[in-house]
Amino acid sequence: MLTLDKVYQAHFVLKEVARKTDLIRAPKMFEGADVYLKTENLQNTGSFKLRGAYFKMARLSDEEKKRGVVACSAGNHAQGVALAAQKQGIDTIICVPEGAPISKVEATRSYGAKVELVKGVYDDAYNRAVEIAETTGRVMIHPFNDEDVIAGQGTIGLEILEQLPEVEAVIVPVGGGGLISGLAFTIKTMKPSVKIYGVQSAGAPSMRDSIEHHRIERLPRVATIADGIAVKEPGELTYNFTNQYVDQVVTVTDDEVAVAILELMERQKLVSEGAGAVAVAAAMFGKVDIKDKKTVCLVSGGNIDVTILSRVINRALMKEGRIADITVELMDKPGQLVEVSSIIAKCGANVIGCFHDKTGKETDINGCTLRISMETRNHEHVREIKKKLLDAGFKFVGEDA
Repeated sequence: MLTLDKVYQAHFVLKEVARKTDLIRAPKMFEGADVYLKTENLQNTGSFKLRGAYFKMARLSDEEKKRGVVACSAGNHAQGVALAAQKQGIDTIICVPEGAPISKVEATRSYGAKVELVKGVYDDAYNRAVEIAETTGRVMIHPFNDEDVIAGQGTIGLEILEQLPEVEAVIVPVGGGGLISGLAFTIKTMKPSVKIYGVQSAGAPSMRDSIEHHRIERLPRVATIADGIAVKEPGELTYNFTNQYVDQVVTVTDDEVAVAILELMERQKLVSEGAGAVAVAAAMFGKVDIKDKKTVCLVSGGNIDVTILSRVINRALMKEGRIADITVELMDKPGQLVEVSSIIAKCGANVIGCFHDKTGKETDINGCTLRISMETRNHEHVREIKKKLLDAGFKFVGEDA
């Protein structure tokens, strides 16, 4: 059985490798609400996963350490296991889904671990890791369905209660459920009045579905920018802990996650990966009631692949109406482009791209279309620009019509 004694033991063991991450109030992001960010994205290895992995491996016997370990991960658990292995001199193989961010894979290799890329998603990497454990005798370090790993993650709960004793709600990302299991067990045992909310991606709601249907369910597929929580099936241990200690599990869309990532960067100067931002997204978009509650959002990791960061930012800007595309029908004669761009400029927007098309089927033979990309303030600003163009006699085509 998991006990508070074990969580406190993990807290003591982790002092040699994990840092106590800051709890930062975020009034700029949540006006009128008392919300704090637990910055595990600033943890060593860039994720909370170090806590559970290190504690689990610290409890291995000398004989087990000699046999070596094997783990499966989309990236963050891999880095935690790799660093723990480096610190304790343990030979390690990490099975990683081939679609995992390159930055996470290379970071794992940098700690000295052997990395095996596996076709498919996390669950496929897990099956391969189990095969290696069975054929070689290596010890399997499960990323979430393990009592020692859960105890390690529970140390975050101890820190939150120490940093904000009056906390009333905690919002936590959920993939396989190891993080929320340890945190919810710890906080609910010490302060039962605190509400614990889990957040999953709408494209990978395995725990949410399992809790709602009162049985562990396996998704046929997962699809989300939050790769760190793209898990098809929760563990038996984590399902039971979540069912017992968590008040509600909700979901957020990829668009909402993208906005949360952008807001964390702009407002708090914090870099978060998709999985790390889901708790913030849930608070921002009203998936969880935070009114009149001292609330902690756990930013669980910051290892976002820089190659997709620009796409995430653009997606968020479009979601917020800060980048907008419009398509206008014009007569094919001089001065039309100048008139359109002049109206946009007078409205205070900035044209960042345009495409002039004389071959469109939706226009008259002597007409053309002009597709313009603009930097705008918000959706209301876009509506203002469209009205000015309509008042000037221009007509929209396609989705803008």
